[in-house]
Amino acid sequence: MINREQCLAWDKEDQLSKFKDHFALPEGVIYLDGNSLGAQPKSATQLAQQVLTQEWGTDLINSWNTADWWGLPTRLGDKVAQLIGADAGETVITDSTTLNLFKVLSAALNIQAEQFPDRKVIVAEKDAFPTDLYIIEGLINQIDKDYQLKLIENNDDLSKHLESQKVAAVVLSHVNYRTGYFYDMAEINAEIHANNALVIWDLCHSVGAVPIELKQSNSDFAIGCTYKYLNGGPGSPALLWVNPKHQNRFWQPLSGWWGHQQPFEMAQQYQPSQGIRRFLCGTQPIVSMRLIECGLDIFLATDMQSIREKSLKMTDLFMQLMQQECSAFNFNLITPEQHHYRGSHVSYRHEHGYAIIQALIARGVIGDYREPEVLRFGITPLYLKFVDIWDAVQHLKEVMMHSEWNNKKYQVRGTVT
Repeated sequence: MINREQCLAWDKEDQLSKFKDHFALPEGVIYLDGNSLGAQPKSATQLAQQVLTQEWGTDLINSWNTADWWGLPTRLGDKVAQLIGADAGETVITDSTTLNLFKVLSAALNIQAEQFPDRKVIVAEKDAFPTDLYIIEGLINQIDKDYQLKLIENNDDLSKHLESQKVAAVVLSHVNYRTGYFYDMAEINAEIHANNALVIWDLCHSVGAVPIELKQSNSDFAIGCTYKYLNGGPGSPALLWVNPKHQNRFWQPLSGWWGHQQPFEMAQQYQPSQGIRRFLCGTQPIVSMRLIECGLDIFLATDMQSIREKSLKMTDLFMQLMQQECSAFNFNLITPEQHHYRGSHVSYRHEHGYAIIQALIARGVIGDYREPEVLRFGITPLYLKFVDIWDAVQHLKEVMMHSEWNNKKYQVRGTVT
């Protein structure tokens, strides 16, 4: 039997515990939603003040040079590269994950059309985050060249489509946003490439949560959020990575001036930049971009392997405590128990999932809810303690024992759920 004292003992042994002091978290809150919006780094407040008062307020337009606003997408990209197994000059921070998927999928299809013009199938997961599917549908409708979207439910479905030799590109979530299923990137890449298709990885729920080796695994393209595990701030711009072998084989469909070879010549015709900058589009949201660095610098002071080890211990603990303390309440675990296939959040199905999450939030335990009936608990090792997991499960037990979730106020859906 696990008890609270054991969890406190593990916290004393935790080599990452010091990083909690780098984050501003409200007193009395157990934050299990960092896989949706990461906590605020304390340094962000000071940097935001500097950006607003000095860089914008005093230096004004000079800050494009003096504060290197112009270089932010690639400078931040090179920092993120260290977390995703990439080299300098391969990653940019720009736009949103949604827009970046449109760009890299366009690139993948154009590349494939040169060598395999008859391949017209794009494969994606049925359980992908919906924006990925919407963008694929939108691109298919726009280019109007008989492409088809095929949805898969498992690896066997993927293999069947690949064996048809009709697949141009595959879009996969490295860690599934709902279940926490974690793909073996190297294994999947090898199968996709053996069948002459290209792969795009959505890293939204894996970057900053699990070790990633894009170059070593021979990936083609990757996109992902900076506002989840990387703690970049609400809606902070996304990452976009391209294997160097593909970078200059792509004409930007969103050919804005930031991706031009000579943007300040004000030429009337578009000439794409060489390398990763060609994936930029228009003027960047500088204030938001600047704050991303606060979270990245915290990550770069540790290593992803240590983060992964603590994450697995904490998700193990969450599952064990749910079994020990809440087995009577009909929670159905949908996250893989095998470490090899588990990301850094734990999800359960329950018919009253939405109301249960609302009752937990009222107690200061912030998780989140996803349809259908999924309670999702994000494990963020840099600012969570083992005792937080114990306390969170105890709160959940109390919610269930006293039927707190049955209060009418917890049934009311907000605009954002």
